[in-house]
Amino acid sequence: MDTHRLRNLDRPDILRAKLEREGVQRTTLSFYRYVRLKEVETLRHELYQEWVALGVLGRVYISQEGINAQVSLPTANLAAFRAHLDRREAFADVPWKIAVEDDGKSFLKLAIKVKKKIVADGLADDAFDVTDVGEHLDAATFNRKMEEGALVVDMRNNYECLIGHFEGAYLPKADTFRGAIEEVKEVMKAKKDAEVLLYCTGGIRCEKASAYLKHEGFTNVSQLHGGIIDYARQLKAEGLKSKYLGQNFVFDERLAERITDDVVSTCMQCGTKSDRITNCHEATCNMLLVQCEACATKYADCCSPSCREIHQLPIDQQRTWRKGRSTRSTKTKAINDPEGLRRRIREEVELLALNGTLHPELTSIIHREQTSA
Repeated sequence: MDTHRLRNLDRPDILRAKLEREGVQRTTLSFYRYVRLKEVETLRHELYQEWVALGVLGRVYISQEGINAQVSLPTANLAAFRAHLDRREAFADVPWKIAVEDDGKSFLKLAIKVKKKIVADGLADDAFDVTDVGEHLDAATFNRKMEEGALVVDMRNNYECLIGHFEGAYLPKADTFRGAIEEVKEVMKAKKDAEVLLYCTGGIRCEKASAYLKHEGFTNVSQLHGGIIDYARQLKAEGLKSKYLGQNFVFDERLAERITDDVVSTCMQCGTKSDRITNCHEATCNMLLVQCEACATKYADCCSPSCREIHQLPIDQQRTWRKGRSTRSTKTKAINDPEGLRRRIREEVELLALNGTLHPELTSIIHREQTSA
């Protein structure tokens, strides 16, 4: 088997154009299962070949502990995809969560990666019983327990909570799952006998979090079955009132799917009410931020005047400037200090008016590019 061919190396613009030309209806779905897998590398290659043939795109992690998949595929191939999964005992009857909103462009290519864990939690699994998880609650029961006064805890990262969350939930300040688990353990340490309701995007993080909290002495831990995605499905199917407000952050090209019309966040650049989440378009920044439409126009889809200046350069000059520079979002994925960002913008606006540029080094780059042209 030529494993080198079992991956897609095309540029994003080529992949995006191909998807635009495809012209078929797609369904975005996610699933996970903790299950012992053997010969994971071989399994990865087999899955890639099978799924490419079905037009599957997405991001999939597999490891010896199981599978975690977010995928998009032609709706006409759903039955065939289900059959492919069910033929493997490890994945038979694995539950799906169908996306709430779907424009068919959630993923550009299929990437299946072998990992040590299917969720990066940083926990030593041999230190506690990972199968001793909290009770799974359906949407109606989750709502009722909220009304009865149970503590609700968001097990997502801080930037995911920005644009949507359950009413009155504790929202972690941490920007990693491991950080969120440790933060919740510390903040809730005096309430170990209280009823605690956990939720996350699709349920997978709550599997580990609930088992870990029970190991740490929490006596009454439950979790939302299927996460926010399946909660939204159950709301529609059963006519329930949503206690989740706003949008659900998702890790694909869409970035978010709307659950309710509530707007629970503000633009990080101007402070007006907005829940439009995006990445800074300057390639070495790429930081997530909440940005209203007006600020998107003003800053050319960038987080600051500094990034805007680079982003608006001709592409060859951008590439020259980027050489040797690391991407900021490899260290921190999202902007978490809106006031600090606004202060930075004010300072940069003043410097720009004074000097005409925020990057003096561009003078030599532009001159060199013009001379060689």
